[in-house]
Formats: sequence, C-alpha cells, structure tokens
Amino acid sequence: MQGLPGTLPPNPHARPAGAWGWWLLAPMLAWLALFVVAPMAILLVYSFGSRGALGVVELGFSLENYERIADPIYLRIFGRSIGYAALTTLLCVVIGFPAAWFIARRSPEWRGRLLLLVMVPFWTSFLIRTYAWIAILRSEGLLNAVLKSSGVVPHVLPAPLDLLYTPTAVVIGLVYVYLPFVILPVYASAEKLDGTLLEAAQDLGAGPLRVFREVIVPLTWPGIAAGMMLVFVPAIGMFAVTDLMGGARVSMIGNVIHNQFTRALNFPFGAALGVVFTLLFVLSYALLLWLGRRRDETAKAR
Repeated sequence: MQGLPGTLPPNPHARPAGAWGWWLLAPMLAWLALFVVAPMAILLVYSFGSRGALGVVELGFSLENYERIADPIYLRIFGRSIGYAALTTLLCVVIGFPAAWFIARRSPEWRGRLLLLVMVPFWTSFLIRTYAWIAILRSEGLLNAVLKSSGVVPHVLPAPLDLLYTPTAVVIGLVYVYLPFVILPVYASAEKLDGTLLEAAQDLGAGPLRVFREVIVPLTWPGIAAGMMLVFVPAIGMFAVTDLMGGARVSMIGNVIHNQFTRALNFPFGAALGVVFTLLFVLSYALLLWLGRRRDETAKAR
C-alpha cells in the first residue's frame, strides 16, 4: 500500500473509459475548470501586473510583486505560517490518531455513535464555535472561572491564565477546527485494518511499539497522509481564527492575502502571495509523496 491516493498499483481489471464515462465526468471537469483552473490563471496573470490608481489592476509583466515577497517581513510571516500549520498538523495527528484508532476498534454500533460525536461541531456555525472559544479563554471566561473555583488559582497558579489573543489561542483554535479532518481519514484506514495482522505480529514476538511502528502506521499511512494534507494546507491560509482568537496580533499569510484584497486593494501583490501559497501546497504534497515512497522502500528492504 502506497503513501497517498493515486500511488496505488494499477488495477489489472481496469478498462479504458468510454464516451459515456467521459460524459459522467464532464460536470466535475467543468467545475474544476471554472472554479479552480480559471481563478488560478487569473491570479497568475494578475501577479505579474501592478496596482494602478484606486486599486485598478494594470496588466503587464513585472517581477516586482515576487521581489517584494522576498522582503524579510513577508518571509517571517511565511515562516510563522508554516510553523503554526506544522504545529497544528502535529497536534491534530497526535490527538486524532488515538481517537480514530479507538473508534475503529469499537463495535459497528458504537462506531456510528462516536463518529456522530466527531461530526457534531459541523452542525454549528464556524463563527459561533470560534466565539465560544473566546468566551472560554478570555481572562474572565469559563476556563479561569473553573480554575478559580477548584482552587488551582491562586494555590497552584499565581494568577488567571491570559491565553486569549496569544499564539497559544491561535493554535488551540486551529487544532479545534481541523482535528476532525485527521480523525475521519485515519478512521477510514484503521477500520479496514485486519486485526489478525496485529495478532500475528505479536505472536512473532513484536512488542507494542514495534507493532505500532511497523504494522499499524504503514497500513494506516494513507489516512494519516490525507489528514496531514487536509490540515496543513488550509491551516497556513486560515485568517478568521487568527483575527478572532489572535486579536489581529498574530499575522499569518492568510491575513496578509486577505488584507491585500480587501483593505490595501493591491490585487497584484495579493495574487503573487496566492501563487506562492499554491506552490507551498504543491511542495507539501510532493514531500508527502516522497515520504511515502521512502517508507515503502524501507519496508521492502526489510
């Protein structure tokens, strides 16, 4: 089993798609062309232009916008965005993998109930959930009220926690938003894992850590890799959580792009940032493919 969907061995029973198959695929291809390819083409064209009077885009061919991205200010923002996204991805995997594994090992009846609990947050508006976290983390919020009533403050902690409008609050918000996107694909892989393989590894003398490292992780890697992609890429571009829970003090690349299109009205520079952001997605996808291939080569060498 390979690292990501699309790298599996070819199906020997597959046959070429006929005309009817292409007609069935046509709506999706039209959707991709209209809402993915066309906007990206517009961004690419705009990125080489310049900002005219009153924010009007003047088309041309100039690398000025890309040269501006090399400014240390924007490089720091890119680095901060990648760091927060990587930390969010790591925490989501660390928290989400055990949860997904636990759900996958339950009976079918309990799986449905537990998956329903994972999906419940999607029934509520994203903004409402974010404002709920603001109410929890603020100085006089629910978290500090619990700490005070339980005696943690001031007996253990000298003062109430000041988490809101800090990088910690931003990471908490990002993990909360994207955690289900790790649990669901990992569950899909873990649910298909044959339990007899684990028993066989244990019978052959493998300890729990070796079973986890050499059996569970390789067989659930497609779900892990998919979850990492679903978290890392959108976390870099997220601006709502950083604005609301970071108090606009923790700028990420998503905030910069949003401001360029809405406040500065500098569409060409915002487009250049968007193009670079897309390249980050391509690089992260290529990195996961490479890690998957290295893992497969290592497994074959053993």
